Amino acid sequence: MDVSDTYTVADLSLADSGGLKVAWARSRMPALAALRVKAEKEQPLAGQRIAGCLHVTKETAVLIETIEAAGGKVSWSGCNPLSTQDDVAAWLASEGYDIHAWYGQNTEEFYQSIDRTLQINPTLTLDDGADLIYRVHSKYPQSAENVIGGTEETTTGVHRLRAMGEAGELLYPVIAVNDASTKWDFDNVHGTGQSTLDGIIRSTSVLLAGKTFIVAGYGHCGRGLANRARGMGANVIVTEVDPIAALKAIMDGYRVMKMDEAVHIGDIFCTATGMKDVIVGRHFDSMKEGAIVCNTGHYDCEINIPDLEARAKKIYTIRENNEAFELKDDRTIHLLARGRLVNLAAAEGHPSEVMDMSFANQFLALCRLAAEGDTYENIVYDISEEQDRELAELKLIAEGISIDSLTSDQLAYFEDYSAGT
Repeated sequence: MDVSDTYTVADLSLADSGGLKVAWARSRMPALAALRVKAEKEQPLAGQRIAGCLHVTKETAVLIETIEAAGGKVSWSGCNPLSTQDDVAAWLASEGYDIHAWYGQNTEEFYQSIDRTLQINPTLTLDDGADLIYRVHSKYPQSAENVIGGTEETTTGVHRLRAMGEAGELLYPVIAVNDASTKWDFDNVHGTGQSTLDGIIRSTSVLLAGKTFIVAGYGHCGRGLANRARGMGANVIVTEVDPIAALKAIMDGYRVMKMDEAVHIGDIFCTATGMKDVIVGRHFDSMKEGAIVCNTGHYDCEINIPDLEARAKKIYTIRENNEAFELKDDRTIHLLARGRLVNLAAAEGHPSEVMDMSFANQFLALCRLAAEGDTYENIVYDISEEQDRELAELKLIAEGISIDSLTSDQLAYFEDYSAGT
């Protein structure tokens, strides 16, 4: 472990490798690059101190350098014990950024790293899963007095924060970056779909074609995963608790059934719900020999690992991020990445191209809070439709894509409520 006043990382000697990855990501995030050019001149985050708690990946490094180019000062930790890319963390440390993150943290180390970021006395917070915000509220409420506002990256965190806001317990306003169309319709769907399969394949080298693939949850993430698994030749079954989501899955061509039924026929199981105990003891009791179980939701509670451990007579590692649980009835079940989000714990997370929009939204939300946050109530706010559309247009321009625009006659027709057949 390499430690100083400004960083706690696994191995500084990995910095060169991390720098190459960051350069790759930077070259594939044109929307954020365009915002950076403008921000370097206007300095919208001048004087702001940002505590960040978000997966330390090559894409996150590009976001961090963009924030500081806009005048902000960051202090960063990872938002999951198994998602930090150690070479990227080393590069950030070597470049002088305040970073406290490494792969394989235990729970105590995880929260100690968050605590280190709060020593910056933040004026803004950036979160993925709401662990930092909740830490402020539960342990350091006095530090919230200087916070103008915060942002939240993921579905699970937004749910937690909306509940806090409705209960009147939020100490400062938060912008739900996750709920932007340019985030969840792209990052959640296409990013999660591809990166989750990447993590499963890296951990198992399993052939997906012909397998029965169980997707628990048909939100944006589950829909993207189901689509990509079907594209690889898997027979996809969806489990759901929401009747509308279940109907969407049926209309999209998937079978839908209860998990209690799916466990008898599934070869691969992946949870994407944000809810605890989606797969529990009775489900393990009914799974086929060699079943593969993993999670792509933010927290590891979707799979009840203690239930699985209680049924095992032997546990051993097959390969990195692939543990075999040999059960008392001689069946073997494989758990990937200890139930942590498999796309980041066992792979590299979402591709840079799709994180470009998500992190552009994060950056714009921070700038909005810096300019207006002191006028907001202590509730959760959505990204504006105007920002969504402007970012989509910026992404298209950056990709060299042109679209049509309505003529003046078409605009008049659109607004003419008297026009009929």
